[in-house]
Amino acid sequence: MNSVRKPAVAYELLFVIGIIAISFSSIFVRWSSADAAVTAMYRLYLTNALMLPVLWRYRQEWLRLTPKQWWLLGASGLMLALHFLLWMASLSYTTVASSTVILTLEPVFVMIASFLLFGTKANRMMLIGIGIAMVGSVIIGSGDFNLSGDALLGDVLSLLGAAAVAVHMMIGKQLRSDDGISAFVYNFTVFFMAASFLALYNVVRGNPFIGYSGQDWGAFLLLAIVPTLFGHYLFNWLLKYMHTTAVSMSVLGEPVIASVLAWALLNEALTAYQAAAGLLILFGVWLFIRHGKETHA
Repeated sequence: MNSVRKPAVAYELLFVIGIIAISFSSIFVRWSSADAAVTAMYRLYLTNALMLPVLWRYRQEWLRLTPKQWWLLGASGLMLALHFLLWMASLSYTTVASSTVILTLEPVFVMIASFLLFGTKANRMMLIGIGIAMVGSVIIGSGDFNLSGDALLGDVLSLLGAAAVAVHMMIGKQLRSDDGISAFVYNFTVFFMAASFLALYNVVRGNPFIGYSGQDWGAFLLLAIVPTLFGHYLFNWLLKYMHTTAVSMSVLGEPVIASVLAWALLNEALTAYQAAAGLLILFGVWLFIRHGKETHA
């Protein structure tokens, strides 16, 4: 097995940068009045536009991609599109705190997918941690249901968005680590395909492509620069150097930072249900990480 050269920058620092970056997602989404699918589409297309200056440098790598790799890139793009569509839509129904905390279940979905696809097994403490995290998710849902049925719908959308991004990361791990596709080619292709899937969805739904305010376009651009380039791009780059489950753990810090940002920028308060359930989910997933010594069947 070929050794993989580790990046010069410490993983911990890269994680901090990525976590802070993705924590701004919910804030920027709230600043846009456009439909969730339009916001996600322009977020990704603008990211592609920012990457264009160095596109020509990777032309030979695109020519070497196999039909199977193109299919996997398309599947990864579809899952990313579903993630953005479902998660951004959830913010129209539930709070930033509920939506982002539920996303911390992403490592759970990654672990399940790792078992189904690669036979990676979880030990008893990992399963206990998953159970605690699931209980926390149920508490968040029940707490929001007491307030509004729409909030429960938002929580479900966020949960489905977490499952979609878990599949996206599993595919990315194979393409980045096993197939050796560069971070630029993987990210540019997947972002473009995801944006195109969203564009098709917007056409079907009849969502307008023009006529948005300057604030909307500012939110689109901020989403492209901060959480996409400094968040998703960075995490996809790390997939070559780290286990998929470990990379997916980066979402653990998002609810805390996002909730603080929502309090500071959106005047959004935390309910007792959200605070308690959020801590329970974080504890459960931390337990999963702490005892995450994986074995293979």
